[in-house]
Amino acid sequence: MKILYIDTSTDYLYTGIVSDNILLAEIKQKFSHDLSKYALYEISEMLKKVNINPTEVDKIIVVNGPGSFTGIRVGMTIAKIYAYTLKKKIISISSLDAMQIGISSNNLIVPVIDARRGFVYAGIYQDNKELLKKQYIKFEDLLDKLNNYQKEYIIVSNDNLKIDNVVSYNPDILKIVNTYKDNEDINPHLVEPNYLKLTEAEENLQRN
Repeated sequence: MKILYIDTSTDYLYTGIVSDNILLAEIKQKFSHDLSKYALYEISEMLKKVNINPTEVDKIIVVNGPGSFTGIRVGMTIAKIYAYTLKKKIISISSLDAMQIGISSNNLIVPVIDARRGFVYAGIYQDNKELLKKQYIKFEDLLDKLNNYQKEYIIVSNDNLKIDNVVSYNPDILKIVNTYKDNEDINPHLVEPNYLKLTEAEENLQRN
């Protein structure tokens, strides 16, 4: 089985192609504001390099958030159109779930994505189990919650959080795919973003 992984929920393109438990190729590159311009091209080139025709992909795993609103839409649009037009299976997973995969530690694992204005998207995990529900939260409040656990913790992030115990997120794409590949696939039209907060436009409408 050939599985395509797509994560554009931050400034980075994380994508890879796994075939029968072998990672054939991967891309881990920061594109920032150019992500929407290059994501589809880079994915296409990756498949070409390993001589895989898009029609040969059996399943797509796409990250549906939280993270950058624009980035999430980019990855999901690519994945949904791909799955719909070529009739491929599709699975959506959380960026925070993906971020905590591959960190081997007895400590708490805390994936964090900067949400600006002092807020972050975060969850707290141990042994791949979610201890704190994924949420949009003030970073200071998250640290308070972590202190209440009275356990050592590791924060996983590629953002400048100005705290010591942070490790950079470097996804283990093969492990992520193997963890979620047997999840139930869904209709491409039912794949929805999980922003964990209202968009700015929705917030403005509520104020009015």
